[in-house]
Amino acid sequence: MAPRTIAIYGKGGIGKSFTTTNLSATFAMMNKRVLQLGCDPKHDSTTSLFGGISLPTVTEVFAEKNAKNEQVEISDIVFRRDIPGFPQPIYGIELGGPQVGRGCGGRGIISGFDVLEKLGIFEWDIDIILMDFLGDVVCGGFATPLARSLSEEVLLVTSNDRQSIFTSNNICQANNYFRTIGGRSRLLGLIVNRNDGSGMAESYAKTAGINVLMKVPYNLQARDMDDSFDFAIKLPEVGEPFRKLATDILNNAITPCEASGLDFKDFVRLFGDVSEELPAAATADELFKRSSGNREEASKPSINTPADAATDSERQQLLACIEKLPEPERELYTLLEIEGKSPEQIANLKGLGEQEVKAYIATARKAMRKLFFEL
Repeated sequence: MAPRTIAIYGKGGIGKSFTTTNLSATFAMMNKRVLQLGCDPKHDSTTSLFGGISLPTVTEVFAEKNAKNEQVEISDIVFRRDIPGFPQPIYGIELGGPQVGRGCGGRGIISGFDVLEKLGIFEWDIDIILMDFLGDVVCGGFATPLARSLSEEVLLVTSNDRQSIFTSNNICQANNYFRTIGGRSRLLGLIVNRNDGSGMAESYAKTAGINVLMKVPYNLQARDMDDSFDFAIKLPEVGEPFRKLATDILNNAITPCEASGLDFKDFVRLFGDVSEELPAAATADELFKRSSGNREEASKPSINTPADAATDSERQQLLACIEKLPEPERELYTLLEIEGKSPEQIANLKGLGEQEVKAYIATARKAMRKLFFEL
């Protein structure tokens, strides 16, 4: 029997990993074999689940294995934890992603799922797979379970603030879009985490036609337990709503939503009156010129400051150095540094290969460093 797959989406920092972890623990206590799949480049979804340990990620392992021309094995990326008092172990995987600023997180998600599918993830002896997804990134990679129907069901985690509700609305819209082109992921509803009683998330859900499945009260003790890698469901006020939600999911007692999400205008009106005035357009004249009171001063001849003089002197020295370069380095370096053309544009302009252009430029730069300090 194929595992039941549930994608859990939420704005970063809103408690989606807290929700996923405690739902995983609840299912395990109900004698279900659970796999928690962290789908966030921060790779911290399973940290609390594994007592503070950061699991090796699919991205890291795949890179290491690929460099050695080796295949990734299940035991390289799937880990289990046997928790005292739990009738079933809990399994964990972190997809991971590139370091900050060094690659596309969405692409890492897509590649990670490719690896897992090759390893037969949807054929494993697992009852439930919970996918913990970052919801405020809108690129296609993070919508993989919706786009490819890898998740049967979707849960949205929010609180009562506008930004987290906005994220939930975005995911609702995305899921609705994929359903119109054949997607099969069903939206079960909304989980209100850190509920402060203001009712904003419930108001949104009512307007958008989304089920409110669970409200988790804001609880300092629950937060402290999560920070110390413990399960907050040990607290009755947290454990009871989680057990009810898990039971309803297992018994198929939740009617999926047909919500398409709210457009932006309808969404922002939930939070207050919205101005109907069109924004005033800025003009090029006001951005490129000083205000009218300063235009007379701007027209006066300016006196070069020492910094201006230094900059002009350096430019003159740069041009003098370029003149000392041999051809074709001088011409190509001028096109690059003075006229701002790219190596590709220079190659097309001069009928040369791009690698040949780059080689000439590298030689020119080496000579320029020497010439600049000789003058």
